[in-house]
Amino acid sequence: MLIVDCDPQANATSGLGVDPFAHQPNMYDVFMSFFDGFPDIFLDDVVIETGSGISLAPSSLDLVGVEPYLYNIEERAEILKAALSSVEDAYEYILIDTPPSMGQFVINGLVAAEKTIVTLDSGIFALKGIEALATIFDDIEENVGREIAADMAILTRWGNGSNPPTPIDKIAAFVKRMLYGGAAADNGATETKRLDAFEHEVKQLFPSVYTVPFDGKVYEAQQNGIPLSVFAPESAAARKYREITQAIRNW
Repeated sequence: MLIVDCDPQANATSGLGVDPFAHQPNMYDVFMSFFDGFPDIFLDDVVIETGSGISLAPSSLDLVGVEPYLYNIEERAEILKAALSSVEDAYEYILIDTPPSMGQFVINGLVAAEKTIVTLDSGIFALKGIEALATIFDDIEENVGREIAADMAILTRWGNGSNPPTPIDKIAAFVKRMLYGGAAADNGATETKRLDAFEHEVKQLFPSVYTVPFDGKVYEAQQNGIPLSVFAPESAAARKYREITQAIRNW
C-alpha cells in the first residue's frame, strides 16, 4: 500500500513516523518537476518505506509553495494523476491524503482517485464543508469533463466511544451537576439528538456512511508515529477502521 501525502500540514507523513522537516525528496519536488527550470523528480523517486511497512510519498511545508505555480498552467488539475501513472501498477491500493481546505491539491486528488472518501468530524461546520465539496465536484465536471462523486463518508471522533472517564472527566461532571443540576444531563441528551440528526443528514448525501468512536488511542498512535492498526489494534477505533477497510476491499 502507498500513501501519497498531498497536505502541506504533513499529518500523514508524521503519523507514519517520518519527519516532514527532514531534508528528503517529497511531493513538493514531484509537483515542481512539471515546471520548467526544476529537476525531473518522479513519484517513485520520493517513496520511502516506513517502519510499519507502509510505503509513503511524504509531504512537507514546502508544498505550500506549489499552489501559486499551479494556477499558471491549464492542465493543473491533472498533475497528480500524471505523476501516479508511473507507480499505480506497483501497488494494490494507493491512498491520497489531501488538505482539509479546498484548493488545487484537493482537486488534484479528486481527479487522480478512482474512489472518494470524505472524513468529517461532528462539528457544526462539517455539513457546510460538504456543500463546498459538491461545488468542486461540479466545477471538475465542467472544466475537466470528469464526473466526481463521493463514495463514502467517515464520521470521526463520534460520541464518547467506549473509553472510561478520566478523573478530570469525573470532576467536570460533578461540577456541572452542582452548578446546573439536571441541566448537564439535558445537555447530553441534546447533543445525542444533534449527532443523530447530523448522521441522518449525511446518510442522505453519501451511499455509505461509517461512524468511528472517539478513542484516545488514535492520538497516542499519532504522537508515536505508528498506525493505529499496529499501535492499538483492538481499540474501539481500530476495530471500526477494520470494518471500513473490509468495505473498501469489497468495492
